[in-house]
This record gives sequence, structure tokens and C-alpha cells, in this order.
Amino acid sequence: LLAPVIAPYEPDAIVGPFGGAPSREFWLGTDQIGRDVFSRLLYAMRISLLVGVMATLISTVIGVVLGLVAGYFGGVADMAIMRFTDMVMSFPYILLVLVAAAIFKPGLWNIILILGFVDWPGIARLVRGQMLQLKSQEYVLAANALGVAPIKIILKHMIPNTIGMIIVAITFDIPGYIFSEAFLSYVGLGIQPPSTSWGALASAAQQNFMFYPYQLLFPALMIALTMLSFTLLGDGLRDALDPKLRK
Repeated sequence: LLAPVIAPYEPDAIVGPFGGAPSREFWLGTDQIGRDVFSRLLYAMRISLLVGVMATLISTVIGVVLGLVAGYFGGVADMAIMRFTDMVMSFPYILLVLVAAAIFKPGLWNIILILGFVDWPGIARLVRGQMLQLKSQEYVLAANALGVAPIKIILKHMIPNTIGMIIVAITFDIPGYIFSEAFLSYVGLGIQPPSTSWGALASAAQQNFMFYPYQLLFPALMIALTMLSFTLLGDGLRDALDPKLRK
């Protein structure tokens, strides 16, 4: 959000020498047409994080809704949803993403929708398993015996007792989507110019790697550090929210 304030230059402005090395003026150097790499990394971070967060929200909403319905109501709904989930999971994830990205026009929101609608089965199975465990608890059985509406039971008892697991799953999903977007942009099926992302920067830098290796190093390093940060955050949240681990 603060990229326009922090970045010393506009991301597409030609401000220095072609392929300039890192210096006091250009901290991470300039690319092959004289654009500041540091400024472009900051603006690319906005796109990469937006893809990671929005795709995670879409997949989480789909997975939570389907997992709640399958786990709480069971029966035909559970069988139909789980068989559909198994069918989606039977296809390689990268293959599904590549095929969908090749069919639809590459672009920011298309990539977000593709990633979000392809990778929901994991969270759906997690939520379903939690629902199967929770609906056998005494307080849920008592609520059912008192005639409480299922939607109230889900909102008051089920979701609050599942939210910790969902939050942890989200922190693990975000870096995966960032890496998937970087991969798609690297092979030319992701973010298209004039927009840029870390994957798009790495793809452009790969063509000149022999001459300007630092141009590939910096976006790759940012991808690695971001994935590591979210993974460590997920580990910390899992330890903090799991009562068994706290003991």
C-alpha cells in the first residue's frame, strides 16, 4: 500500500543506465532498459500479495461452505460434495492451473479466480473433518435436541470452534498462491505488462541472467523470504491456537 511513498521512482520510468549495477542511487540496480529494480520490486509486491490474499479468500470461502455442508448435514450432500472434491484433487494442481490459464486470457483477476477456484478441496476436507468431530459433541447434540435451527448451530458453535484451524490454513495457503502466480508469470501465463509481479520480474530477468544475474536474484529472494515468513507465521499460529500444543 505504501509503495508509491517508499519507491524512489515510478516502476515504468526510465531513470538510469541500461543494466546498471547496484549503487548508492539505485540500490538494486537498473534493468535492461534503465528502470529502477527496487521500485519495480515494491510495486510487484503489491500484485503478488494481492494475488495470494484474494485467491486464498476465494478458495477458503468455497472450501469452508462445502466442508460445512458436507460435514454437518452428511448423507447425500456429503457423498456428492466429497466425490466431486476427490475428482478435483485427482487432477494434478499445476496441470489444472496451466490449462485454465491457457484457456482464459492472462490477467490479474483471471489468475486470482483460477487459483481460487482450483485449490479449494484441501480446506474443504479439513473443515469437513472438523465438522464430523464437532457435531458429536454434547453441546451440539443438546442444541439439536432443543430444536435450534442448523444455521444457528453452525454460526454459534461450529464456525467459532473451526476458525483457528481455518486461520492456520490461510497462512499456509497464501505463500502457495504467491508461488503459483510467480510460476504462471514466469512461463508467460500470468501477470501481463504493464503490470508486474515477482514472477514477471523473474521471467524478464531470466533472459539476461548471464549478464545481469542480480535482476533474477532479487525477485527470487523476495519470493523465498515471503513464503518462509508466512510458513513461520502459520507454524506459530498453529502452536498458539492448538490447546494440546499449548499444554
